[in-house]
Amino acid sequence: MTDVSHRPGDIAGHPDASEMRDRYARMLQTRGVAAVEELVILAGVYAAISAWTVHFSAAQPALATTNLVVGIALAVLGLCMSMAPERSQDLNFVVLLMGAWLIIAPWVVGSSPDTGTILSNVITGACVCLFSLTAGGLLMTKRRT
Repeated sequence: MTDVSHRPGDIAGHPDASEMRDRYARMLQTRGVAAVEELVILAGVYAAISAWTVHFSAAQPALATTNLVVGIALAVLGLCMSMAPERSQDLNFVVLLMGAWLIIAPWVVGSSPDTGTILSNVITGACVCLFSLTAGGLLMTKRRT
């Protein structure tokens, strides 16, 4: 009969101990990536509300709608990527493209944007691109090791 009594202390004799150690090590390796991807969530939320924060929603309704949609998409992608950072390398490229879109959107979608609108979109888009490249770089270095 199997002994199922509780023994305090070491779990080294547990049959799944090595698998648990490996999983915990993988989780710790991708923690920095998840932190960067959580910044994507914050940038997405800012992009979504930027039209009302910088007060260009009335003057640029098409740009306000674009920022709202892209911001919500960035926040959702950032949330998904931070939940499973080891599987998010493919989504980093999509986030990079969305950041680039935020940079060029005032001229493509907007009509004669003012300085505040341009600065808000360019800085937010540049931050999103930087976060995406940083997360991708961290994932690549973690895969090599």
